[in-house]
Amino acid sequence: MGNGGKAIKRVLTALFLCMPAVAVSQTACRDDQIHLRGDWGQARFTVDVADDNAERAQGLMNVEEMAQSAGMLFVYDRPRVVRFWMRNTLIPLDMIFADRKGIVRYVHHEAEPLSEDLIYGGNNIQYVLEVNGGLARQLGIARGSEMRHPAIAGDEVAWSCTTPDE
Repeated sequence: MGNGGKAIKRVLTALFLCMPAVAVSQTACRDDQIHLRGDWGQARFTVDVADDNAERAQGLMNVEEMAQSAGMLFVYDRPRVVRFWMRNTLIPLDMIFADRKGIVRYVHHEAEPLSEDLIYGGNNIQYVLEVNGGLARQLGIARGSEMRHPAIAGDEVAWSCTTPDE
């Protein structure tokens, strides 16, 4: 696919996953959805939340396919050093690591299925979003992007569920 084809694919993917800013700001935060924004635009994913040790250990292991607009949000009780692997994970994933404010600090693109190599997400990470491999790059999700979800709460979050958008 040439550069023109790649650009068209990126636009179509963005149209499929992204919503107009007005629609995002009027959509109430829900536990089963996460919103992301950045200079690239905005996106919304339907997520399963893994917020205890058993759920985080299971993750997306043995999942054979996942909808394009789906993912899994890993929530930790406090910021920490995080490392992930792909043991028993059958599909390539992008891993989006965010700090306590919901600001993306690192994106690991297209983690290799079934690999037991450790993927270091960084220090002071409290949230990790896993989506289908290649989507973060297609959409432009990168360091500095912001996440919005009810689990990302507090006075200093970058994009709160309790305050209106700019």
